[in-house]
Amino acid sequence: MPATPMPGPGTPGAAEPAPGRRLQSVDWVRGLVMALMLIDHTRDFQHAESFWHRATDLSVISSATFVTRWITHFCAPLFVLLAGLGICFQLQGGRSPAQVRRFLWTRGLWLLAAEFTLVTLGAEFQWAPWHHALLAQVIWVLGVSMLLMAFLVRLPRAWLLALGLVLVCGHNLLDPLQVPVWRGAGPAPGAWAALWTALHQVGLVAPFGAPYPRFFILYPVIPWPGVMALGFALGGVYRLEPAQRRRTLAWLGAGCVAAFLALRPWNAYGDPAPWSFQATPLRTVLSFVNTTKYPPSLLYLLMTLGPGLLLLAWRDGRAANLLDRALITLGRVPMFFYLLQWPVAHGLAVLFHALAGKPWRSAVHLARPLPPQMGFSLAVVYLAWALGLVLLFPLCRWYAGFKQRHPKGWWWAYL
Repeated sequence: MPATPMPGPGTPGAAEPAPGRRLQSVDWVRGLVMALMLIDHTRDFQHAESFWHRATDLSVISSATFVTRWITHFCAPLFVLLAGLGICFQLQGGRSPAQVRRFLWTRGLWLLAAEFTLVTLGAEFQWAPWHHALLAQVIWVLGVSMLLMAFLVRLPRAWLLALGLVLVCGHNLLDPLQVPVWRGAGPAPGAWAALWTALHQVGLVAPFGAPYPRFFILYPVIPWPGVMALGFALGGVYRLEPAQRRRTLAWLGAGCVAAFLALRPWNAYGDPAPWSFQATPLRTVLSFVNTTKYPPSLLYLLMTLGPGLLLLAWRDGRAANLLDRALITLGRVPMFFYLLQWPVAHGLAVLFHALAGKPWRSAVHLARPLPPQMGFSLAVVYLAWALGLVLLFPLCRWYAGFKQRHPKGWWWAYL
């Protein structure tokens, strides 16, 4: 993501992006997102409690499991927001609009292809689209959003800001519009039902009419292009003088948090899942922040993007220690990390189950019934997560250095 190095607090003038340079505060936040993402996918493969219960179901799940799942809610919204910011930085860094549009087309198509091939292969250690449903996750909506941005990037930034706000703030008005859920048996839903599922409803679709290939839409498209458009509009903040930029980011983040706290108590708008008082104060707080991710509600996005903006403000211009530099390294190669973390998380699950003498079956493709002895405690999940980071970091450091040493490789931007 091209941008100028961070000036010191006393440097006058705007931080104009320049080709080939990185903005460390943005890379730091993205790196944190990648590290948290690995927790979620490690839990998918390793955690016994999560095999049998939804990790946010407070009626049965432990508080520790809920928090482990909840902290990963920040990943997808910030990932998409920063992708939009990166598009704006490309324009500010010297690329022509035509070059950026061409990049968005090719990058979007590449992401869609990677979602349904490389990600599936890494997550399941098999690729059988004629036997299993392919999972449409965050890379799918990232690819679709980039394809849409190839058109939208022609618009003035104010129009993109308005469009982003409409999609993010208004899409919950569409919640009452639901099509019947297809379970895979019987005739596949018609074209309009499949389209609506892909846009705004979790479910299974067979877009070509035949039973296969099938796609399970875990991440409906709306409102993710709006989040990316807001990220693009956020690029204007990075042209402000550094101190003003930090203040603006902080006010935007605080405003999102305040809006969440103002809307959530009433259970009136912004999330289809109401909160309720629980047996203990802690469980009541967990219910309050238990917002809807699929598709992401307005309150979910306020709850996650607000703290993300506060982190961007806090990291802006700060010196980096050893841990910061490690996160910055991960943030420089997010797609490389994302593709590798699936086989690493899955492989560690196979290894841990083999060492413990437990049966193994991949939980990602929802094969049932699962062996009752399968899975481990939450402590083992965190151990596997730490080991996964240890394995992935040297590879990411090598690849980040490789990209820096070979800045003219055109395909680096796609991985």
